[in-house]
Amino acid sequence: MPITNGTVFMPSVLTFIGIPGLETIQCWIGIPFCAMYIIALAGNSLLLIIIKTEPSLHEPILHKPMYIFLAMLGATDIALSTCILPKMLGIFWFHLPEISFAACLLQMWFIHSFQAVESGILLAMALDRYVAICDPLRHTTILSQKLLIHIAVGVILRAAILVAPSIVLIKCRLKLYRTTVISHTYCEHMAIVKLAIEDVRINKIYGLFVAFCILGFDIIFITLSYIQIFITVFQLPQKEARFKAFNTCIAHICVFLQFYLLAFFSFFTHRFGAHIPSYVHILLSNLYLLVPPFLNPIVYGVKTKQIRDHVLKIFFSKNPS
Repeated sequence: MPITNGTVFMPSVLTFIGIPGLETIQCWIGIPFCAMYIIALAGNSLLLIIIKTEPSLHEPILHKPMYIFLAMLGATDIALSTCILPKMLGIFWFHLPEISFAACLLQMWFIHSFQAVESGILLAMALDRYVAICDPLRHTTILSQKLLIHIAVGVILRAAILVAPSIVLIKCRLKLYRTTVISHTYCEHMAIVKLAIEDVRINKIYGLFVAFCILGFDIIFITLSYIQIFITVFQLPQKEARFKAFNTCIAHICVFLQFYLLAFFSFFTHRFGAHIPSYVHILLSNLYLLVPPFLNPIVYGVKTKQIRDHVLKIFFSKNPS
């Protein structure tokens, strides 16, 4: 319902621009994004099928907790990329830029919740590697099935509970908007908050609080875990043992770095990079959501022998005639 001075009171529909400054070529940008999405869906789905159907991956000696967390990561990656890509391609290719305000808030909640879940899973995977290397004899005892269930529930609840108030703050506190046009490809928290003309300091402060409670907390404890892991590895007497122990962490380190480096670039450029062109902000935000789901199954498929062997068996085994 529009009111005076061009402001809008509690809009029912919002409109996406897409990538500001690149509107004329964003239909071409959608092609690599779509390819990344298809590979992410195929790779993570294959990963889930292998973990579900391969009996050898369920043996305790092969670190069953790692594969449970990997399955959770794959499912989260599928959900996260699906939250953003279909609507983005609708904007780029089919000229469908509109979204209802309620659907926009729901998309925002899903996206940020799945980001928080993925960060929590990476923390749980760091815990798994820490116990496997620093206390290997008690690995399966400490990371019991009951504890794994508690970790999974805790990671999901933490994300949903911390992100939900940001939705409530937008819905209840922000009534007047200077425009209904979002300079973005999806419903991101700050992109919506910046549309309002009221005092948005509480919304911004809460966004920073959530980022610290999730990303900051997880990064600190993942880093501490790997410091202790490296200390333990370098204390091993045999060179082969050190290499084998370190090799089990390489895939997780790669996934950890790509997720948090993209998160930091996106976070800091969006909040503190006022001089950076807006299309750089948007592209970084999109890559932050699309690159990890795209690369994670590739990294684990290459670096995890059991998964790599099963993929090779699926695609290259010769059936007897």
